[in-house]
Amino acid sequence: MDEDFLEITDDHNHNHCEDPGTLFHLNSRSDQPGGARCCTPAGGGVGVAGFGGGVVGVGGESGPWSGRVEQVGAAGSVSEFGPAEGSEGSEPSSGRLILNSPSKFLMNVMTAEDYRTNYWPKLERAVEHLLTQSPVDHISISYEQIYSHVYKCVCQQHSELLYNDLIWKIVSHLQRVSSELQESPPESFIEKFNLALTQYTAALQCIVPVFIYMNRFYIETKLNRDLKDDLMKLFSDHVAEKHVNTLIPLLIKAEAVPFQVRPSTMASVVKGLYALRPDWAPLAPALFSRFIPQVQPPALESQLPQYAVQDQNLQIELSLNGFSRGDQSRKRASEES
Repeated sequence: MDEDFLEITDDHNHNHCEDPGTLFHLNSRSDQPGGARCCTPAGGGVGVAGFGGGVVGVGGESGPWSGRVEQVGAAGSVSEFGPAEGSEGSEPSSGRLILNSPSKFLMNVMTAEDYRTNYWPKLERAVEHLLTQSPVDHISISYEQIYSHVYKCVCQQHSELLYNDLIWKIVSHLQRVSSELQESPPESFIEKFNLALTQYTAALQCIVPVFIYMNRFYIETKLNRDLKDDLMKLFSDHVAEKHVNTLIPLLIKAEAVPFQVRPSTMASVVKGLYALRPDWAPLAPALFSRFIPQVQPPALESQLPQYAVQDQNLQIELSLNGFSRGDQSRKRASEES
């Protein structure tokens, strides 16, 4: 009885290649319905099987069946694509399929040049679109393609190169944003900063998920960091820190004039600054305490009389500005008017 051999191996990137040490014997007879033929590994392991109508066997390196593919019909008939060249009784055939060449199984290896010319340019354009699009605009981007490119780059050991390129791209974008803010007039500086911060955080909600494979298997594993934290720190270092000394006085001034800046914008900017660097709160504790709970230190019992005086002064100020205290006729006599 002739036996066929199927050689299968798998590298760490799930690329099939030949390995003479792993041989699978293809049984000539089987009890499976529909003419199924089973493979059993020569040295132990997992066998594979094919059922009626499918390709079920590939020849090994030796023997007259080397390199031949057999297809089993529904009735159990076997059609051959032909034996390997050089085997006894072989004849030239245009339909012959030889699968024992490593080039048939190996995935194309991605070189650094391939990464630079084919993969990174596509990723760079996608990241640029995400960083520059307006929150109300929609740009059609294939997130599946971006994720696929990131996956291939990581599997081909280009994680460090990909991470460095991503950081360089985002830093270049933030430097342009900082330059634009530097040229903004004071009356629109708060709005411009809020737009830059909102746009950047919205872009990260798309960038971080598609680069999650790099984050999981390179940044978290080798750098012991997180991609989102790294990217937020970039905004803090290259934008917020350069303009915080200009921004906070403008916020304090805007707070003193009601509705000079929209309350939602004020809240967004102050909360954003606190999220980037909590140690900026002591620069304007009264400002941050209006939007961030428990920013100021807890009250002390010795300070209660001072707080009572501040409250009375506030009530007097409001009454002088036309704010009525309402009907006081039902107030208890023991309470102060």
